[in-house]
Amino acid sequence: MTARVFREGHDAVGATVVLTDPNGVSSRVDMVQIWPAGLDIWQAWVRPDKSGSWTFRVEAWSDPWETWRHAAQAKLPAGVDTDLVLREGRALLDRCAATAARRDPEASVTLESWSPRLAASAEIPSVISFINDPELALRVAPFKPHELTTPTAEFPLWVDRKQALFSSWYEFFPRSQGARLNGDGSWVSGGFATSRERLDAAAAMGFDVVYLPPIHPIGHQYRKGPDNTLGAGPNDPGSPWAIGSQDGGHDAIHPDLGDFDDFARFVAHARSLGLEVALDFALQCSPDHPWVSEHPEWFSHRIDGTIAYAENPPKKYQDIYPLNFDQDPEGIRHEALRLIEFWIERGVTIFRVDNPHTKPVDFWAWLLAEVRERHPHVLFLAEAFTRPEMMHALGKVGFHQSYTYFTWRNTRWELSEYLKELSGETADYFRPNFFVNTPDIDPFFLQSGNPAAFAIRAILAATMAPNWGVYSGFEIYEHEPLAAGREEYRHSEKYEYRPRDYFTPGNLSLLITMLNRIRRDHPALQQLRRTVVLETENEGIFAFCKTDGEDRVIVICSLDPVTGQSGWVHVDHAALGLPPDTPFEVHDELTGNTWTWNSSDYVNLYPAQPAHILTVRTPPLFPPTLSRSAHGDL
Repeated sequence: MTARVFREGHDAVGATVVLTDPNGVSSRVDMVQIWPAGLDIWQAWVRPDKSGSWTFRVEAWSDPWETWRHAAQAKLPAGVDTDLVLREGRALLDRCAATAARRDPEASVTLESWSPRLAASAEIPSVISFINDPELALRVAPFKPHELTTPTAEFPLWVDRKQALFSSWYEFFPRSQGARLNGDGSWVSGGFATSRERLDAAAAMGFDVVYLPPIHPIGHQYRKGPDNTLGAGPNDPGSPWAIGSQDGGHDAIHPDLGDFDDFARFVAHARSLGLEVALDFALQCSPDHPWVSEHPEWFSHRIDGTIAYAENPPKKYQDIYPLNFDQDPEGIRHEALRLIEFWIERGVTIFRVDNPHTKPVDFWAWLLAEVRERHPHVLFLAEAFTRPEMMHALGKVGFHQSYTYFTWRNTRWELSEYLKELSGETADYFRPNFFVNTPDIDPFFLQSGNPAAFAIRAILAATMAPNWGVYSGFEIYEHEPLAAGREEYRHSEKYEYRPRDYFTPGNLSLLITMLNRIRRDHPALQQLRRTVVLETENEGIFAFCKTDGEDRVIVICSLDPVTGQSGWVHVDHAALGLPPDTPFEVHDELTGNTWTWNSSDYVNLYPAQPAHILTVRTPPLFPPTLSRSAHGDL
């Protein structure tokens, strides 16, 4: 919490955050003034410890103890009003002792014992030393008088369950798991029953969310063939996002995947492994969806009378009709809420929303508020690769997580600026989820197929953001693009079956498992705000640190998957809670090595070992702080 606190005149002020939990129990945390002092910025770190509806307020108050201490520092050395100043100090110290007697008798005894040190007969140098003693400040702080207390209004604060901030996602298509090709060129689809092995694998790698693309019937009109081509053959399954056929719409399951009993067993097995099931929620449909005939007013019609299909030029999606929210907003709202609750009843706890930025923001504000009121445990991920203001607006109206620009941030400067933004100015309303790849995005950085490139991106995603995700195939280095200069996969799983051999020698599963274990073991990696980017003297090396209490982690990662990179890394001791230029011990979670580090340390990284994830083992001597280099004025 940050506030600007000031008053007329020259008397000292203080401030306190008052946090009230959903049960009405309040806690108080005093704020501290931060640099630069002349801007009157006060700050406190508070941590709500349960989900639900909280409130907070800031109370500003006049601080007579600090006012007196400041005056005493000026007057006593000059011999001005010495007796009066000492009497005023004793009176304030006695007030503190009386307050302590009601709350902490042991502290009261200590404060009472110090009163004689402000006696008229005391030596002035010893008095000055006493009033500047940090122990005195520490002992007095909880009990000093608060005068002229001025509160703000009570502000609402909604606290989501922890999985909104910290989760590891694994995406796969059930139809590809166990799919097999017949001799006549036709396919036998995989489904929920044949996907249990992939659930087991996801849990073994340490993921806690499995995300499924749409599992509904797929339309036949304008069905897409391989690589988004027109004119699908009889054996092409079509895009799962072209939802709806004679078998039903968004509240139906594609017959090839199984039935509702199969889905229930799938969800039950996932839960037995500690996995939540996230389902795609795509408010669009195929030309064969029942909505097209039952609610023609839900669609945009062109001048020739045809329904407008989806486009993202130069891409065309003739098999998908977007909804027009302007023509029957109430009807669409209530159908969307009905569908969400339909799948919640069947065990879905997270929804990945397809293209939310193409729907009205006020629609999402309404829908997310309704779901929060009825099902506060349900989470929503925004798949919104769009302009920053729209992505931020979706976070502000209630989306719990969002896709990000991480896929396109590769250089040290790009990663540094993006991490500063996400951990600072947007952290209050925008929770990033760093997916390393998606069915739509084959990142240029990975298109060489170099295993080191995959390792680098996994390490960065898993440590920079508390939420991260992997689309299946990443762990076996799938990388072939549709064409040169295109960030799309060839043989995209969106349009065809992709059964895989996940036991390919040298795959990335071991590193992914290790990263998820490190994330679980270190609270510092489970949050975003206490992040500081570190200076490196090599553009090919990116470094940052994260802290949470006594848990402190330093990440140093090469950005070059081809050649070795070495250079100096400059450590921010204040961010780690360490005094300047003091050696400290670090343990590498990736290699098991232990070293003694200092303010500047030399690292040597290479493709087979592109990173260090270092745990700081030396205990902090004071609370870690945020450095100016990471957060501007802080």
